[in-house]
Amino acid sequence: QVQLVESGGGLVQPGESLRLSCQGSGFSYFAVAWFRQAPGKEREAVSCIRWRGDFIDYVEPVKGRFTISRDTLANIVYLQMDSLKPDDTAVYFCAARGYDCSGNVRDYEYWGQGTQVSVSS
Repeated sequence: QVQLVESGGGLVQPGESLRLSCQGSGFSYFAVAWFRQAPGKEREAVSCIRWRGDFIDYVEPVKGRFTISRDTLANIVYLQMDSLKPDDTAVYFCAARGYDCSGNVRDYEYWGQGTQVSVSS
């Protein structure tokens, strides 16, 4: 069984950084993605990492600021978020599927509970 638990969210000022963690179990050979959902908006894919470590970025505004990585031995997927902006404010979700990376919400089988990221002065 696959279980995912996100952590690391919080309230920060513009320009600061956060590192989100997705602690998982049973997903060693799964693709794992980070999604986010801002108030009043649909959930969107941010980045996805394959079991072997290569990744795909989906949101143009975060390229160069957000980095996804995976610690296989610890079963953790990270999202390092630098130079945070107010537009990054959203609930961030970790999701996993037993296939290749996808940018579609409906393609993912397993989800964490989400962690709130708020960026404001």
